[in-house]
Amino acid sequence: MPCQKSFNEADMPKFEPDAKIGLIATVNPDGLPHITLITALQAKTPNTMYWGQFTEGMSKRHVKKNPKTGFLIMTLQKELWRGKALWTGETGEGPDYEMFNRKPMFRYNAYFGIHTVHYMDLVETYGREKLPMGGIVMGALLTGLFKGGAGRSGERILSKWAEGLFNRMDSLKFLAYVGGDGFPVLIPVIQCQAAGSGRLAFSPSAYGDELAAVPGGAAVAVFGLSLDMEDVLVRGTFNGVSRYRGGRLGTVDIEWVYNPMPPKQGQVYPAVELRPVTNF
Repeated sequence: MPCQKSFNEADMPKFEPDAKIGLIATVNPDGLPHITLITALQAKTPNTMYWGQFTEGMSKRHVKKNPKTGFLIMTLQKELWRGKALWTGETGEGPDYEMFNRKPMFRYNAYFGIHTVHYMDLVETYGREKLPMGGIVMGALLTGLFKGGAGRSGERILSKWAEGLFNRMDSLKFLAYVGGDGFPVLIPVIQCQAAGSGRLAFSPSAYGDELAAVPGGAAVAVFGLSLDMEDVLVRGTFNGVSRYRGGRLGTVDIEWVYNPMPPKQGQVYPAVELRPVTNF
């Protein structure tokens, strides 16, 4: 894809509304991809980005140890911008802090506000893109048709609720993997569905060239998001694209499930052992 080193200034106002999808992909200490929903993500200048933090999550710790990130912004008009950025620092005061807390989403919220503003330098962006809705709709139909042959047996990994979220036709899904340069790469896989509780499947009819660049056996993260802002994050192994019941599908074997939703984010699978509280 053609790369740019700065945002088009005419595009930047489109990043400002809270009613959009903002995603940041980070790399955890084990070198594995992670995806976080950050609707406050926007451009500060054509070469810098910033975002406000109001909950505690893994991505905020990841960027301080590995500043390489991938990002995606998608508007309600189905336009999106993707690219790579480097986290450079944070602040808990000043004009940017006050600006984020004046936004309607936080100004009138009685329970939480922005407590930290994070900054990133833009490394590259691919410019404005339009979602390929024809390929996505066709991909969703093909995935639904052929995913029955892609399921695998074993213990339940996704809950019924999470499995249903991935199978909703109106939910959004995005995949991330760590590229050869160490930066996470984000790819829309809106056609993705659950092939049982332990595997995800998707037709490569949309973003097929980008999905073909994901190495077989790579660790990937897949983020599922409903229009009600309910979300779930899974991580697993990408098996590449194979034929199932005569159709070509990419599949991901799920190995880890995470609840990103406040007020309590945390690992869901494998189950975390409960430990008694000993310090009061």
